[in-house]
Amino acid sequence: MAKLNPEQIAEKLNALPGWEYKNNAIGKTFKFKEYLHGIEFVQKVAEIAEAADHHPDITINYTRVAFLCTTHDASGVTDKDFKLADNIEIAFNDRDA
Repeated sequence: MAKLNPEQIAEKLNALPGWEYKNNAIGKTFKFKEYLHGIEFVQKVAEIAEAADHHPDITINYTRVAFLCTTHDASGVTDKDFKLADNIEIAFNDRDA
């Protein structure tokens, strides 16, 4: 998969509110009311990532969960990262918590 250029990345980020491009990755931090809500969300994203065979870096800090998406094989951001980010957003909006 081809690495996207900064202009393509900026354009695609318009469709993903709160996501940012930094250090060759796109990322966003999600906030939850309770610690376990974040952990449940991480489990859901892990299932999505495993099915796509594309895994984000995940950082858990109490009620905040951050995701960073990059395609290591391409040494940068590709459409695969935006598809994963979009699926993370869908999962976040579909959750019960």
